[in-house]
Amino acid sequence: MPSYEDDLPRFEEFDTQVLGISVDSVHSHDAWAKSIGGLSYPLCADFYPHGEIAEKFGVLRTNPEEPAYGASERALFIIDKEGIVQWIDVHPIGEQPDNEELFDVLRKL
Repeated sequence: MPSYEDDLPRFEEFDTQVLGISVDSVHSHDAWAKSIGGLSYPLCADFYPHGEIAEKFGVLRTNPEEPAYGASERALFIIDKEGIVQWIDVHPIGEQPDNEELFDVLRKL
């Protein structure tokens, strides 16, 4: 997520709001953001009811037999101004698409 911070001016050129959402608490978000030197975009806590947003977007890990049960998948969504999901990427925890891939999608909207 720090790479989004680094490219925030480019996201703003596309009239884009970057935000992070996870099932962690506000306190956890604050501590994490502080540990990486801060963020200037919002971090939203999908904490209570636990994972409600992640579940609606199909990325909540709901199988108690699977690792990280109750967490959300690592996922990116680009949602247009009408609220329509235009692009989804679900990826392993240590990976994420290059921001250029996101800018290519934004150019097409």
